Amino acid sequence: MPFLNYGGILADDEQPEIALLSEAIKLGERLKVDNIELRHLKAISSLNPTNSTNPINYITKTHKVRMLLKLPDSKEGLLKSFKSKLRSQISRPQKEGMNAVVGGVELLDFFYEVFSINMRDLGSPVHSKKLFKQIIHEFPKNIKIGIVKYQNIAVTAGLIFCFRDTIEIPWASSLKQFNRFSPNMLLYWKLMEYACDQGFEYFDLGRSSPDEGTQRFKEQWGAKPFPLYWHNIILNGQPARNNESEKSKYVTAIRYWKKLPVPVSNIVGPLIRKHISL
Repeated sequence: MPFLNYGGILADDEQPEIALLSEAIKLGERLKVDNIELRHLKAISSLNPTNSTNPINYITKTHKVRMLLKLPDSKEGLLKSFKSKLRSQISRPQKEGMNAVVGGVELLDFFYEVFSINMRDLGSPVHSKKLFKQIIHEFPKNIKIGIVKYQNIAVTAGLIFCFRDTIEIPWASSLKQFNRFSPNMLLYWKLMEYACDQGFEYFDLGRSSPDEGTQRFKEQWGAKPFPLYWHNIILNGQPARNNESEKSKYVTAIRYWKKLPVPVSNIVGPLIRKHISL
């Protein structure tokens, strides 16, 4: 949950919601954690239960939005809804000889190679390949991988979760030396095409900070912003830390991390990444 966009209390009415929240707080107190973060699509009422003698100390952050695309009945309808500039960006990599495919675990090595290089280039520790293997093992029918190849080399890749009526893309990466050909545009189109063909209603492009570049990228596909509610329950009496401001402490580390050889970052990265809840 700490590595994903959403994750909170799973309940269908207030009483089990309150019971789960109470148990989570007890667990947090036993573990002596500073705060508990619940990432919800909607604000939850159990943080202010009626007849409570012990009010919960919490803050709600709405600094992120969910970018959600309502899919039409067909991929032809979706392609027609795009502006001409976007359609040309999709066709550009194809004219360069790139092709996109969607598959399963057989594409994991291609995905991880692109993902690990991109994370190193961003100066960020990478998840272990073992994590992705385990995700696919546990949810083989829900996970798909998309890649764009150029001369048998994967140049961009993404992993999607398929659940109920929605496909979500939590991880996508590209090799920067191929960015001028816009292979990521072909990747997103291929995954959206897959979503339409499989009868999904929504394509979730993940969270973004309002008015930043990632939100504008997602808006060009037709995605709309919906507020997210990140409830931080404070257990130590101190305000919850801001993840964005925390990043500023690591500017020097990021600069040096970008210089690491990829094999080294792939060994050291997972040891660090599991402690970073972004």
